[in-house]
Formats: sequence, C-alpha cells, structure tokens
Amino acid sequence: MNYWLVKSEPEDYSFEDLQEDGKAMWDGVRNYAARNNLRKMAKGDLVLFYHSKQGLEVVGIARVCRESYPDPTEEREDWSVVDLEPVKPLQQSVTLKAIKAEPELADIALVKNSRLSVMPLPEAAFAKIRDMGGA
Repeated sequence: MNYWLVKSEPEDYSFEDLQEDGKAMWDGVRNYAARNNLRKMAKGDLVLFYHSKQGLEVVGIARVCRESYPDPTEEREDWSVVDLEPVKPLQQSVTLKAIKAEPELADIALVKNSRLSVMPLPEAAFAKIRDMGGA
C-alpha cells in the first residue's frame, strides 16, 4: 500500500463534500508531476485530504477506490483521474504550521514543494499526521 496527500480548495470541493457524495472523481489536475502521482495510485491506497488556500490543514482520510483512468473532462488523453472515497474525518485538523513544526515531517512534499496538488507520503509521515489528527 502507498500513501498520498491531495489538496483541494474547500470552497471548490471539501472533505465534507466527499463525505456527502460517498465517492468522487479526482479531476482537474493539470500539473505533470501531480498527474504522474495519480497514475501511481492503486486501489486501496490511503490519502490525506488537505484543504488549501482556506484552512491550510489536513482534515480527513480518503481511499483510492478506482485506479487511474483518462480524465473525461479533458479532450486530450494527457490527463488522468482517480476515484476517491471518504474513510473518516480527523478528530482535529492538522495545520500546515503544525506539520512544519515537526522535524520528522521536514522532508515531505507538502513542506518542500507546497504547490504540488497530489503528492506521495512515506508511511511514517502519513501515520504521524494521522496521529496528530487523532485518527
């Protein structure tokens, strides 16, 4: 199993929206590194859901329920999507500030390359953030 973090602006699509929908196609990714990360996701992989712009915090855990396929919102087949389903919200959100304050999280992509919208996480970093959120 691999571990990931995805970012979404909560005013566009929040973790609460994912919970209400029960499943969502993760579309609209237009960065090649993020697209390549989507293509590496496997069914069952766990994903931290991060609210960007407003909040700047990890708020929940999702799971990949359908592996990479062509983005139907794009005419060219250069872009990919996966489907995500909610697992559970964190008991308390984990802010970017709190993540940056943890020395063992200093090398994760969220800290080093904060503009990337889909990023891999080492298992230990996933567990640390999950634990910080009380899940």
